[in-house]
Amino acid sequence: MTELILYQMKEIRIIIQGEHVGFITELLDNIEAGGYTIISNISGKGHHGVHTAHPMFNEIDSMQMVMTVVPEKKVESILAALKPIFPRYPGIMLVSDVSVTRAEYFSNPSQEETK
Repeated sequence: MTELILYQMKEIRIIIQGEHVGFITELLDNIEAGGYTIISNISGKGHHGVHTAHPMFNEIDSMQMVMTVVPEKKVESILAALKPIFPRYPGIMLVSDVSVTRAEYFSNPSQEETK
């Protein structure tokens, strides 16, 4: 039986107004993130008050979450690109340590992180 190997990566969750999701996904494509997940119509309460999901309207006006997993060396590029967004618009970014199998799904195989 083959043992699974875990690789250390960073999970990034960006919660932002829907109008900025295109910017976020383009950024992730440009830095060659292996992929991302978008969760629409996020509700919650934060620094800017209560945000209620409005699925019957459009997604541009609602809060959305974009999640990705990348090698640690790509985090700084993401932070630099998002720096002008957060002072001007509601939103947050969370960065966490995660362990993944199939490291090739999250980076080029030649650039895999070691366990």
